Amino acid sequence: MTHRTLATAAAAAAAIALIAAATPAAAAPSIGTPEVRATGLAGPLGLAVDGSGRAVVTQHFGPGTLSLVDKRGAVTELAFAPADELSAPAAAGGAVVYAQTSPDHTQSDLYELSDGTTTWLGDLAAAEAELNPDGGQTYGFPDLPADCLDDFTAEHPPAAYPGLLDVHPYGSAIAGDTVYVADAGANAVWAVTDGVVSVAAVLPPSEPITATAELAGAFGYPACVAGEQFVPEAVPTDVEVAPDGRLLVTLLPGGPEDPSLGARGSLVAVDLGSGAVTTLATGLAGATNLAIAPNGDVYVAELFGGDGTGRVSVVRAGSGVAAPVIDLPSPGAVSIRAESLYVTTNVFADGELTVVPLKGAAHSRGR
Repeated sequence: MTHRTLATAAAAAAAIALIAAATPAAAAPSIGTPEVRATGLAGPLGLAVDGSGRAVVTQHFGPGTLSLVDKRGAVTELAFAPADELSAPAAAGGAVVYAQTSPDHTQSDLYELSDGTTTWLGDLAAAEAELNPDGGQTYGFPDLPADCLDDFTAEHPPAAYPGLLDVHPYGSAIAGDTVYVADAGANAVWAVTDGVVSVAAVLPPSEPITATAELAGAFGYPACVAGEQFVPEAVPTDVEVAPDGRLLVTLLPGGPEDPSLGARGSLVAVDLGSGAVTTLATGLAGATNLAIAPNGDVYVAELFGGDGTGRVSVVRAGSGVAAPVIDLPSPGAVSIRAESLYVTTNVFADGELTVVPLKGAAHSRGR
């Protein structure tokens, strides 16, 4: 019941159709006819769009690939790592930022690609090893009675555990000289400036889950945990900088992260001054990525939203609820540019880049 990568969520897709409808929401914006701009993308879980409307996509299933998709749909390889994962793309001012992570998550570095030159920006794995931002948090079953703890053996998962050493960057945002990185392994957001990696935010655990007998059996816990409270990790999947300077972060719920126990994904805001984390919306079915419009509306990719096959929703500024925008198959990432919503879709199959016109939307800043 510890956090898992998004790839493992595919196994739960058949159960997602049973998810209850999300909280009633505010009206969604008007949209035009979607256009599939590119196909043949292998697990396009990362997306950024530059000022000219070109998309930068990271492909996660297979060799790590960072690709550029131009406005005609032509796909060009920007970076390639046969044995590693490339992830967390961001684009600004002609530069592209991305992370490269080893399969065992023991090495992870942030790079910038500009004018054909690749520059190292920071060592995320070293920062995780040194700082372990969520090491002071406790997950699992922290309050089990003594007689239940006696039922645990070496064959069971630990009853409770602290934040573990794990690095897995998923999304990033560029703000001046700083790159913010949402790390799904560290359960934190990093700030990378001039080669120095520091902790911008630590995400508190997700809402506790009341364990059932079925859940205990599925994850190898003794039967006595049924009825007890399990504290899941909060798994950040993307970060963007809001117009008011706060960081907005999408979170998958740990244990399990897919919505087989309900749509438990969320959107939160982080105040960089105080470190306070405020929940902006809940009830998201697989919140894997976000994009912010200049008016403060936030678009979220729900990997298993709608009828379970995927959708993009919007959280209107100040509304606190998510309104469906469009059902799209397995959306992995979203970005806004020039009154268009860019979405990577079909991330578990033949991945695509889809562009959805947003009628009346203002020109986007940021990614």
